[in-house]
Amino acid sequence: MADTTHSHSGAQPADPWIAPVAGGPLRGDVALPGSKSLTNRELVLAALADGPSTIRLPLHSRDSALMIAGLRALGVGIEELEPAAGTAPNPYGPDLRITPAPMHGDVRLDCGLAGTVMRFLPPLAALAVGPVTVDGDPYARKRPMHAIVQGLVDLGVDVTDDGGGSMPFSFTGTGSVRGGALTIDASASSQFVSGLLLSAPRFDEGLHLTHVGERLPSMPHIEMTVAALRARGVRVDEPSVGEWVVHPGPIGARDVTIEADLSNAAPFAVAALVAGGTVRIRTWPTETTQVGADLETLLPLWGATVARDGDDLLVDGGVGIRGGASLPGLELDLSRGGELAPALVALAALAGGPSEITGIGHLRGHETDRLAALAADLNRSGGAVHELDDGLRIEPAPLHGSAWGAYDDHRMATAGAIVGLVVDGVAVDDIGSTAKTLPQFPELWAALVASSVAAAPVSGD
Repeated sequence: MADTTHSHSGAQPADPWIAPVAGGPLRGDVALPGSKSLTNRELVLAALADGPSTIRLPLHSRDSALMIAGLRALGVGIEELEPAAGTAPNPYGPDLRITPAPMHGDVRLDCGLAGTVMRFLPPLAALAVGPVTVDGDPYARKRPMHAIVQGLVDLGVDVTDDGGGSMPFSFTGTGSVRGGALTIDASASSQFVSGLLLSAPRFDEGLHLTHVGERLPSMPHIEMTVAALRARGVRVDEPSVGEWVVHPGPIGARDVTIEADLSNAAPFAVAALVAGGTVRIRTWPTETTQVGADLETLLPLWGATVARDGDDLLVDGGVGIRGGASLPGLELDLSRGGELAPALVALAALAGGPSEITGIGHLRGHETDRLAALAADLNRSGGAVHELDDGLRIEPAPLHGSAWGAYDDHRMATAGAIVGLVVDGVAVDDIGSTAKTLPQFPELWAALVASSVAAAPVSGD
């Protein structure tokens, strides 16, 4: 667990979380809180809108809390709403009312480890008046930020940094950003594009943004940003692939309901293939820009039956690996949605054939170097995982219980939980890291595993 490649926020809990083993086929029924990606986009747009907005069913997690704290520090009004009379409260937290206001500086924006916060807030904060410092957790200073820093400089913002284009950096906002034509290399993260597009309608000249670089990962997230802008009345043109024109103008106030987080659904859906049985994911949208929707087509490649049942998605894993199924190895390009990779790599490590999962080289710049972390955790557990330039090769190997590092990364922690369904003794060092996007994960996972016990045959007279 080299400090140069992985995140460590400080002392880890004294007692690791021992991943529960499934005792039988699952009969899971899971209702997940709102999408982190949608929540943080809508918070930014609501803060810049031409009137108050209401965000219903938002995610309440570390990432969204950091975004809310940053916007409040800049002067934006954000209040938690009481449920309407006769309405049951959302178990995952209250709705939010966002009231735009003139933004001021003299603030330090704490981005934690949240990519959406560190890439979305600086262009917005450049519209404030006064000095702004942008910083985050120690490992956040290693995450790619050059495209945002250089982008702000090219748009006329006077940025002071260490010369490496990373946090911490500072600037003094003047209340406006010139905008206009801008070229960036967003190969390291699609969030560079989204962060600039979200604030672009408020730039004097709008923004004509062109991406140059060998690849542009996670296109669905950019599509999500464009859709959110258009839903608020912003004109966005896409003249060619990797080119966007955002016209200057107002961002409409809007009441919006956040979809359940489909990427956070990945461990629960994958669990059906590992433990066997069925898992029902509640309120699965029929149309969405979330990359987690790709699970509908990806899981059948390993043999799952995936079907819609009313408003829900039902994943049937048959007997599962626990019941003796041997899942095939796959060659898989996940460039559309690398955030699904940790769950799918964990599944591939339990399969009966070799897999190669590529298109995920950018995951080296996430909360941790996810490729190195997955290889380290799985190999420590008896696996045979090899790092590639752009992915991982996973060979079949019997796994055993072992220490599992989370590296302050929610998706690393949940990957350990997946393996632990059929491997006794997987000890995740910090299950609390799941609070980044799903604070209730340990309780939801315990309920999922308990469904296997409840479904097990009971002997009697």
